[in-house]
Amino acid sequence: MRSLTFVFGTGRSGSTALSRILNAHPDVLSLNEYMASVGDASFPAGQVGGEEFWQALSRPAPHFERMIRSGLPLPEFLHTRCPGRYSARTSDIPALSLMVLPHLTDDPDALLDELGAAVVRWPERSAADHHRALFGLLCARFGRTAVVERSGYSTGWAPGLREAFPEARFVHMFRDGPDCALSMSRHPGYRTISLLREIRTRSGVDSFADLTPEHVRALPPDLAPLLDDRFDPSLVRDRHMPLRTFGALWSELVTEGTEFLRRLPEDRRATLSYENLLDHPAEELTRLARFIGVAPDPQWLHAGSALLDHGRRGSAATLPAAARETLRDACAPGARALES
Repeated sequence: MRSLTFVFGTGRSGSTALSRILNAHPDVLSLNEYMASVGDASFPAGQVGGEEFWQALSRPAPHFERMIRSGLPLPEFLHTRCPGRYSARTSDIPALSLMVLPHLTDDPDALLDELGAAVVRWPERSAADHHRALFGLLCARFGRTAVVERSGYSTGWAPGLREAFPEARFVHMFRDGPDCALSMSRHPGYRTISLLREIRTRSGVDSFADLTPEHVRALPPDLAPLLDDRFDPSLVRDRHMPLRTFGALWSELVTEGTEFLRRLPEDRRATLSYENLLDHPAEELTRLARFIGVAPDPQWLHAGSALLDHGRRGSAATLPAAARETLRDACAPGARALES
């Protein structure tokens, strides 16, 4: 592994397409939704043996498992679309297998076995060093040299990743606020995130670990079931949720992202606007390739440009004027942060 880069941001910003574009580069190991998949459980404190580290990567992610069990799978879930050892009906898909490994291979089950056989034999070391070793193992397996991890809704991860991987580079990816917020409002994952944030606010807790049975009993009947192992998906799909909620979420995340980026050395930070990527794909992909330390291969630039969907641009313009203005106002703090 020659370089390590994290692409972070709000999500719903074209970053999934970016992962596909990066995966097409002959030198880039594209880790699609890696941090979103393995989460905090893969960063235990102290020295960790290979067996313990592998358990954190191979057991299901509880929050995604609950969504699958409840009939609310995310469109980003890749393993649920193809036959294999694990089934959405039983929702026992390992964390690595749900979105990470199917992005790299057509046989994610075999790759999971191959990785597990190696990782369980690893010696004790820090979790960050285990992650580095795993990235290196995957680079060797696929003949890549530069690692780029990209997860949606990942702004909150950035400071911790900076601490764990001080050598890493960071790219803040963002999209026009109203367009991004409107996309969030239609996405089951972001609708669930918004409702869970409401639960925390109503309960006055910073973490779900602090929720007590009394907190749960005090919640409205259309919110409390979302904390169960299985819930009615209509509680998420059919609920009226104001667009300004998602505009405020976009502003909060973009502001956090820009503030984090400013604290980094200049050679460790970059920005990527989805709109600029659509307008100038070759130029923006060339700049990105050089930042992460790979050559802007002409064939890759052509293929990557073809993977961009211009039809997603300007979606908020179809809203009624009043709704459009309300959404623009909610996004204004984030827009100012990007301009400063």
